[in-house]
Amino acid sequence: MKDQRTVIQNTIQASIVGLLALGIAATASSAFAADEASATERCFGVAAPGKNDCGGTSSKHACAGLSKASKDPDSFKYVAKGSCEKMGGKLTAKHPMPADKSNKKS
Repeated sequence: MKDQRTVIQNTIQASIVGLLALGIAATASSAFAADEASATERCFGVAAPGKNDCGGTSSKHACAGLSKASKDPDSFKYVAKGSCEKMGGKLTAKHPMPADKSNKKS
């Protein structure tokens, strides 16, 4: 009976340690992603076909890697902050997304 109790306690302790490690890892990775996101910007009109990160509402595709056109003005690629206009891109899409009208009162 004492051995079974020890096994159960060890299992519980290992589970708690595993959950704590998982929480620490998740926190660290989200902090890293936030730092990386703040160092980049969306640059429209610079992506090669199939190399875009996403697209605007007038794009003929759903999202990443689906652009068929070179330098599509409605598809963007993430680039280092401050480098978009130097490479000939724009910080806004040619046909930007319409503003959300759901909050307007009738």
